[in-house]
Amino acid sequence: MRAAELTSQLKGFFTFERTLVLIFLAGLLLRLAFLDLKLFHHDEAIHSWFAWRLLTLGQYSYDPVYHGPFLYYITAGFFSLFGANELTARFIPAIIGSTLCLFVYPIYRLGYLNRIQSIVAAVFIAISPNLVYFSRFLRNDIFVVFFTLIILIATLYYIEKGKLRYALIAGAAVGFGMSCKENMPIVILIFGVFLFYLISTGKWKLPRLWIRDLACAIIIALGIMAIFYSSFGAVPEMLSTGWIDAIEHWTSMHQEQRLGGPPYVYILLLVLYELPVFILAMYSVYRFCLDGRRPRKKADNPEGIVEAEFTEDLPDDGFEEDVYEGYIPGDVDTGAAICEEVQETATAAVKENSPGQEEKSPLHVDKKNEFARFCIFWMIASIGIYAYIGEKVPWLILHQLVPMIFVSVFYIDTWKRWVPVIASIFLIVMTLHVAFTPADINEPIVQVQNSEDLREIFAMIDAADRVAVDFDERWPIAWYYYSEEGRKISYVTEMNNNTAYLKNGDFDVIIAHDGKHLSMPGYDKYTLKKSYWYSVYDNIDRLIPYYFLRDGKTGSLNFDVFVRKSSLDV
Repeated sequence: MRAAELTSQLKGFFTFERTLVLIFLAGLLLRLAFLDLKLFHHDEAIHSWFAWRLLTLGQYSYDPVYHGPFLYYITAGFFSLFGANELTARFIPAIIGSTLCLFVYPIYRLGYLNRIQSIVAAVFIAISPNLVYFSRFLRNDIFVVFFTLIILIATLYYIEKGKLRYALIAGAAVGFGMSCKENMPIVILIFGVFLFYLISTGKWKLPRLWIRDLACAIIIALGIMAIFYSSFGAVPEMLSTGWIDAIEHWTSMHQEQRLGGPPYVYILLLVLYELPVFILAMYSVYRFCLDGRRPRKKADNPEGIVEAEFTEDLPDDGFEEDVYEGYIPGDVDTGAAICEEVQETATAAVKENSPGQEEKSPLHVDKKNEFARFCIFWMIASIGIYAYIGEKVPWLILHQLVPMIFVSVFYIDTWKRWVPVIASIFLIVMTLHVAFTPADINEPIVQVQNSEDLREIFAMIDAADRVAVDFDERWPIAWYYYSEEGRKISYVTEMNNNTAYLKNGDFDVIIAHDGKHLSMPGYDKYTLKKSYWYSVYDNIDRLIPYYFLRDGKTGSLNFDVFVRKSSLDV
């Protein structure tokens, strides 16, 4: 009896809202714990450097090579409050990434997901290896995902309510997202195409003042973009040339395929890190297509009984349980009262589980079914577009993974409860491996990651009075020595042609690309790894063994470090 009471108390405590908060806290812990464990990635060092320059010198001008201005302004603002270092640089992405799991709540409140679907989606977002890793990473993509979900939720609310304020929120999110990175138009295109489909098929009737609402949203979006891209009015000419520069740059990058890969490379990454989500999503697509081909016939329901739409969406989710005590068999009045109470409670439960159905929805279709259709379209379109784009970098998987997570939970009620548990165990193990291994790891998620060998080089620099560094390979050293201590470093171009300068410069340490085969008499030479990467092309013949053994071939860029003999105690 005590065990039953304890179980009942636990179910009463773990309400939907409390469970969602606990999931958020777990995701927050995964993103904030040991946030400076790994050295800055090449791109992180550059982004931090430009944010620091913006803070200290007030200098910034949009360059599509380094993406939109939002990241630099928000990072510079945080630097001004808490100083510039690895922790403060990664803190805002970590917080932004942690909040993503909370976005399932408004979707649930509108009735597009039930409780089980919402909880599992929140768990997958909180512990996803890719979402955790790139929330601990100073790049623009986690911000783009954040604003994408705001656009999604604001659009859903606008569809339901038709209020101007939701159009303004969506417009603001578009403006901020467009100020983050040049792939935000892909999101807008995908969402716009599906909205056009809803309107053209008559599934959604536009509100009476939709033209006003759209115009206001566009004005808000353009205003935000104008502020950021003009550097708050300091570089107004960027408003006329910036978008042209962005198109020209990314068109050339697509053709060059500087960081290329086969079209299926993201599928490999999803199978590698997000296998349970991938499998569940493929099952959901199969079931959705199957259900679409096999609509329920009248013969399946010969008596014409109309079933409540919500019965399928109310599984025994284990969060709350109503207990009725005091019923006396044969007591008609008591039994009738309890029946009436049960009916009222059931009605309230339906409204709680499908809040969006309390009022008639402007969608002239099954809203949950249409949301599933949208997420499947969003997922497939994103996978197709990024398969086509020439540059294949791991952080772009986020824009394919988020819709996939939503797709993966649509039929989660049909699985046994241990399925999401096993899926979560797989995801958390992968997350702990890629985010918390304090060493170089042979994983494609860390594309061109700076090596832990750099810590030895930093020790040599710290112990020296004068240091020469190959200008072509100055990152991330330029970031780590941006302060007064960095004055000891000279960045030398064309080191092979400047050996006389190096010999006469009284340098204690000389750091050069090992491919330049520099020779420095009177110095001890150490070859250390600067950065490393995993390439699918180098391992194409053994992808399956690599999946289980993680022993693939790793490429690297190395430094030849010359230390003056007897000058340093390294």
